[in-house]
Amino acid sequence: MDFNLTGDQVALRDTVRRFARTELIPLAAELERDNRPVPRAMVRRYAEMGLLGINTPESLGGLGLSNLDALVVLEELAKVSSAIAFPVFEACVGPVRAIQHFAPEALKQRIVPQVCAGEMIVAVSMSEPAAGTALTDLTTRGVIADGKVTINGTKRWCSGGGHSDAYLVYTRLSDAPGAKGIGAVLVEKGTPGLSFGQPETLMGFRGVPSADLIFDDCVVPEGNIVVPAGGFAKLMEAFDLERCGNATMALGQASGALEDVIAYVQERQQFGKPLVDFQAVQMKLAEMQIEVEAARLLIWRAAANSDQGLPSILDSSSAKCFANQIARTVTGNAVQLMGGYGYSTQYPMERRMRDAWGWGIAGGAIDIQKVNIASAMIGRRFDQRR
Repeated sequence: MDFNLTGDQVALRDTVRRFARTELIPLAAELERDNRPVPRAMVRRYAEMGLLGINTPESLGGLGLSNLDALVVLEELAKVSSAIAFPVFEACVGPVRAIQHFAPEALKQRIVPQVCAGEMIVAVSMSEPAAGTALTDLTTRGVIADGKVTINGTKRWCSGGGHSDAYLVYTRLSDAPGAKGIGAVLVEKGTPGLSFGQPETLMGFRGVPSADLIFDDCVVPEGNIVVPAGGFAKLMEAFDLERCGNATMALGQASGALEDVIAYVQERQQFGKPLVDFQAVQMKLAEMQIEVEAARLLIWRAAANSDQGLPSILDSSSAKCFANQIARTVTGNAVQLMGGYGYSTQYPMERRMRDAWGWGIAGGAIDIQKVNIASAMIGRRFDQRR
């Protein structure tokens, strides 16, 4: 068991770190100020560097590296900001992985290389007004007839809503009850019958657009079905990697905060000496370091234990739950240590704290991860309806 990155992984991490620190910090401030996504020109720059296909097979236009490689890169970008990292999150650990693993070959060959090339952004659309944690309550329906799927319904909390080029839409594809009737269909922006609600205004996640998706007799080819009815378990299997990505985005807020606050407490002086010389500050830094390293190891274990490219629900939920929790405490402590500078919008620390809270809600809230963990430990799902 080796807890060290390989030489190639260190080189990859350091390359992305230099790029992020030298070129992306001013852009992160702009995205936060204007609440707009990463410009398409920069998305294409990501593609040129291979960042949108790190763990995608070379046959589909990617680099063919591991999930761990993708998560190492993602953390370095997330240290700068969630918005900066979001295109890589969507491409490497988001809905594109479900398309890669489960879509018909023609659809896979059409979509995945475009994502790797920076020509297409794909978002996932799961939640609905009355279906969030209870995802199997969703009511959006796709009716299959004459080689087409006609979709009606409303989806909520779609990160990338209105901005992305295509959406992996979880929908009912049969009359079977509960999860048995659920599958997923790819719907491209501009398809007649697809419209968007007003952009959401959130506490954090500025630069990560979010909006409702509204389907009114929206018709797509039957070949756009990524997972047919009854394939809900496959969708959740692919989502286990997204949990690792969510955990890494949360970790990036914490590890970035820790790096910045370490520099701050050595420079800032009070009572005639640097803050770091106070024992209370030393204790707090040590606690933050332990939390960040523990979260990182849980995430890396989930990635290293991936079977056929996808982590287990036990590993991924454990990583997400812990990383979401420590991101809130570490960023909160960093704000406190920096005082007014931490609380000021002129500095990135308060942004990290706001985003840290968001990652503990997105992709399945912290407490539902604990239910997932218990279910995996016991070996059966618990019926929350009884």
